[in-house]
Amino acid sequence: MLMIPMAEAQPNLGKNLMNKPAVRLKQTTCPYCGVGCGIDVNVDGQTLTQVNGSSDHPANFGRLCVKGSSVLETNDVSGRLLQPMIGDSVVSWDEAINHVASGFQDVIEKHGPQAVALYVSGQLLTEDYYVANKLMKGYIGSANIDTNSRLCMSSAVAGYKRAFGSDTVPCNYQDLEDTDLLVLVGSNAAWTHPVLFQRMERAKQINPDMKVVVIDPRQSATSELADLHIAIKPGTDVALLNGVVNYLAEQGLLDKNYIEQHTEGFSATLESCQAWTAERVAQYCDIPLEQVSTYYQWFANSPTAITFYCMGVNQSSQGTDKCNAIINCHLASGKVGKVGSGPFSITGQPNAMGGREVGGLANMLAAHMDIENPKHRGNVQTFWRSPRIADKAGAKAVDMFEKVRNGEIKAIWVMATNPAVSLPNGNAIAEALAACPLVVVSDCNLNTDTTEWANVRLPATGWSEKDGTVTNSERRISRQRGIMPPSGEAKHDWQIICEVAQAMGFASGFRFTSPAEIFDEHARLSGYENYGSRDFDISGLAGMSEGEYDRLRPVQWPVNAQYPQGCSRMFEDGRFFTKSGKAQFVGVTAKAPVQITSEEYPLVLNSGRVRDQWHTMTRTGKAAKLTAHIAEPFVAVHPNDAERFSLTDGQVAKVTSAFGQVLLKVKLDSGQRKGELFAPMHWNKQFASQANINKLYAPVVDPISGQPELKHAAVTIEPYAADFYGIAFSRSMIMSDSEYWTKAPNQAGFQMSFAGQGEISDWLDWCQQHSVSQGEWIRVENSSEKSFRVMCYKAQQLEFVCYIQATPFAEDTSWLSEMFMLQQFDREEIKALVAGTPTPEVAKGRQICSCFQVGEKQIIEAIVDYGDDTVEKLGERLKCGTNCGSCKTDLSGLIRANCPAVAV
Repeated sequence: MLMIPMAEAQPNLGKNLMNKPAVRLKQTTCPYCGVGCGIDVNVDGQTLTQVNGSSDHPANFGRLCVKGSSVLETNDVSGRLLQPMIGDSVVSWDEAINHVASGFQDVIEKHGPQAVALYVSGQLLTEDYYVANKLMKGYIGSANIDTNSRLCMSSAVAGYKRAFGSDTVPCNYQDLEDTDLLVLVGSNAAWTHPVLFQRMERAKQINPDMKVVVIDPRQSATSELADLHIAIKPGTDVALLNGVVNYLAEQGLLDKNYIEQHTEGFSATLESCQAWTAERVAQYCDIPLEQVSTYYQWFANSPTAITFYCMGVNQSSQGTDKCNAIINCHLASGKVGKVGSGPFSITGQPNAMGGREVGGLANMLAAHMDIENPKHRGNVQTFWRSPRIADKAGAKAVDMFEKVRNGEIKAIWVMATNPAVSLPNGNAIAEALAACPLVVVSDCNLNTDTTEWANVRLPATGWSEKDGTVTNSERRISRQRGIMPPSGEAKHDWQIICEVAQAMGFASGFRFTSPAEIFDEHARLSGYENYGSRDFDISGLAGMSEGEYDRLRPVQWPVNAQYPQGCSRMFEDGRFFTKSGKAQFVGVTAKAPVQITSEEYPLVLNSGRVRDQWHTMTRTGKAAKLTAHIAEPFVAVHPNDAERFSLTDGQVAKVTSAFGQVLLKVKLDSGQRKGELFAPMHWNKQFASQANINKLYAPVVDPISGQPELKHAAVTIEPYAADFYGIAFSRSMIMSDSEYWTKAPNQAGFQMSFAGQGEISDWLDWCQQHSVSQGEWIRVENSSEKSFRVMCYKAQQLEFVCYIQATPFAEDTSWLSEMFMLQQFDREEIKALVAGTPTPEVAKGRQICSCFQVGEKQIIEAIVDYGDDTVEKLGERLKCGTNCGSCKTDLSGLIRANCPAVAV
């Protein structure tokens, strides 16, 4: 038995005058992306008072992005689901558990085990995931359990398995700093994985000779770091990557020894690549030949190279082929299994990797065993002593909800995810959930787009309450420790699953009383009948006591007799988990995306994320700090396309595909390729009227991985004929019945942007109807310009302000939110509101630094008036960029835009 303890910091032993309990320091893990940052939490009694990055956690070494550093702002009980509910009625846990159990049993008895399904999440802890998979595959006997991780990294899984014989990420985070060439493909890491991006930035500063290539159709914050940004035509990645292999062969730069000793299938793969000369690649990918040649030369001549890739690669109808094309480049050049080299997929969720370990995907078994392999099925069933074992792959995410829609699946249990927003063809997902006889949702949130359709809602614990383990993108297992007791009547997901399993008559397999017991079974299964034949083996962690489990230090698997302290880098010995022990080249052919443009839908829509929001905003949408950077959903449009489609900056536009339509604000962006749009995927019905862009995407999937094509939709765009545009700020909740609206919290209350059609006869009356603010109301009208300003103040404090006009707002209006922060509201402030001109103390501009609330105008003033021409100088003056670092790329862009010497 191997114990890798993590000692908690000792409590403050001093006593204050009030004899209050000393502040304790607890260590846990961030609930956001797949970096897996350690977090230190100060606990004062029953209150979480402060968070910092854990300085000794090897994933982040004390760093935190703005989302991680704001976890306490999203951790309150507002909006929480705190009691079990059947329909709209609160019920006891016994009633809810029996209702779910009997509902699933009835469906199974009448229609068989294939008529029920679980749709789970990378937000679950590994222990939750484990028992869910065990229930579905080993006791119900169906593999109809899939996860939202299918939308994130299943193409990477399939690519690894085809090449390496196992779902093995070979690299680690240190490799990002030790490489000579860093290639980022389909990743805006500056915004999606900021802590890793900070490590990349630091590596570049320490080693200026390190080259950075960014391959992405659009210019993003990440391309600020690039020596070379290749803005390829969407969907042409395979051609570009095949060209690398061909170039290596043409120039005599193949690693022939590595290919001969450690790989198979090279000849066929080279044959599939030989047509992709640099000239043909440049033409096919619609990029300059010089860029292609430079990338190929750098990759061929760099002693080491990392290709870091994310959803821009995976979310494609040939995502698996793209992943294998990346791996082919590294195998052909021998850049695998050594320091600073390898294909490195990054995940978007904190425990997507943990879900892969326990078989959370519909085509996998626990402990990285294969559902198609009879021996593996026998291993799992024997170990579990289960009455049955699923013998074929179940329905993957998109297919699962289509089966719900057509009635094949009649009961579905959704855990810790929001498929009504995140899956493609959203209108069809809503139809599926509405038609399903039994929809069970376990969540910590009362109201989401998905819980709207739930027959049963089960309250699950949230981040500060959950207790178990997660695995990050470099295979590092970390403890997520329960810091607070469950809120209300919430239970841990593993408890809920075990209670339902027991009520279904499966008590023998689900008598767990703690996450430590589940982890121990998980660890023992990983070593069962393994003998080095499978990559995932943490048998060295089996047999821990509860205390040892709680003190578990972060460790990278495998952890076993061969690697008792874990393993930081895989395949250093050139041995793989294929039958031959050699890596497999996989020849792939470039194919166009399935949903192509047409005369009716002439534009390509790309999707992605913004810096301070995460997934569908059910957590980050609660934090004012996180909404201030980008408060509204938008569609980025190249200025030429804006002129072509009669669009102006800030205008509401209607974006339409064959599957749905949305309303988004136009943002002119010369970093977009012409003929292409970009929109973030976060906004749901709680925060916007019509901004769920996944409604626009076809239910098209990669035929191997089942991952949907969420980066390429064929759309058209047109102006929304708004008669009025409005922006409102209030201390209390505000509402709108306009066709277009978005809302967000701010530091003083709430804000809303809206637009609509028709005439409003009295805007003062409208504002009073849509706000609960009390006080003295003022209405100012400019009838010639059709503009109105309505405000309400009480006791020298602003309560409500609303600006309405006939055209989009051209000027920044964030200063109105700052007005609410003033302690005294006097005549000068009233005059400023009437004039629509901010006073100097609130004229900060659009927020750039979320940590210290530093605005764009403040930063530009420091650059222009004081000559602060570096990020460090701006930090010294304004503090921006000195905490989480997420805004550094924005700061660099502002410096270049406003400092002629730097721009040159």
